Amino acid sequence: MKMLTPNQLNSLNFSGGPGALPETVLDQVREAIVSVPDVGLSILGISHRSDWFASVVAELETNIRVLLGLDKGYRVLFLQGGATQQFSMVPMNLLRGSPVAAQYLHTGYWSGKALPEARREGPVQVAWSGEASGFSHLPTDAELALDADAPYLHYISNETVEGLQFHRVVGRDDVPRICDMSSDFLSRPGEFDRFSLIYAHAQKNIGPAGVTVVVLRDELLQKMRGDVPTFLDYRAQADANSVLNTPPVFAIYVILLVTRWLRDEAGGLPGIAAKNAKKAEVLYKALDASRGFYRGRAAAADRSLMNVVFTLPGSDVEQRFLDEAADAGFSGLNGHRSVGGIRASIYNGLELSAAEMFANFMDDFARRNR
Repeated sequence: MKMLTPNQLNSLNFSGGPGALPETVLDQVREAIVSVPDVGLSILGISHRSDWFASVVAELETNIRVLLGLDKGYRVLFLQGGATQQFSMVPMNLLRGSPVAAQYLHTGYWSGKALPEARREGPVQVAWSGEASGFSHLPTDAELALDADAPYLHYISNETVEGLQFHRVVGRDDVPRICDMSSDFLSRPGEFDRFSLIYAHAQKNIGPAGVTVVVLRDELLQKMRGDVPTFLDYRAQADANSVLNTPPVFAIYVILLVTRWLRDEAGGLPGIAAKNAKKAEVLYKALDASRGFYRGRAAAADRSLMNVVFTLPGSDVEQRFLDEAADAGFSGLNGHRSVGGIRASIYNGLELSAAEMFANFMDDFARRNR
């Protein structure tokens, strides 16, 4: 691989996660590792019990509520364990002991990971599965078999492995919606007040690994069970303002910087959504113009604006594509280990210019190898 500067490497990071961070945020992080402005200590050495960190948590909660358009009837928590821990926490708090099945949508790899964890706690009904079609598309409303008595409906808004994304809110308004938004959180506007609980690990769009944001209604919090371990009890975490134990101070601070960037520089969620849509348009145009050389996995109506997933004609050609892309400075393009192929992740921090450069590379490679 030819030698590239750190800034060039960061700017061409198409990894499925951790994803690229905005350059202005990286500059602030670099400074904070040495000394946080107005504090004088490294971010790596500031106490989670300090007044300064309490102000970080308070501002971050406010920023997230404002960006999502939610009122103070929602709590915002910063937890550990990633989305994988939420696969267990949700049913432990909402399903354990229930005689009625929770409903789950099985739309891809990650929603499949949530199912066995839920079944440990109570009955589960798969309201729709795309497994028979190889997870190539998402359900229409008419295909969903939804139960008005279910304790909740769980689904994933964006399947990173298959490149599928819901472009609407699904489910019944009289059944609590639980949504894993890990890979498209704070990437576009939405009707977030129609959800009872949203969770998102940070390392796609909003920060480094180590922290998971949970946004939940107060009224749902009040209905939760009391027979779960304290660390896994949303109520205990809320009562402790996300410092029940030592939290990932550094990761939480980086998310704060990203929310400020979204608010002050990116134009809020409408602004970042326009940028993300343009990046996706550029890459899907290259895919569609290849006359079948690049083969998208997802049905056109369900294509993800975060993860452009495709294959090439044969494993040898795919490997050559990856090798040449690496030599050109593009990183993180390998498809998920479960499906292979190519995956270009275009999260918030990736610039439009990077997507345009990659689209040009795709066009050139197709001409030379068709």
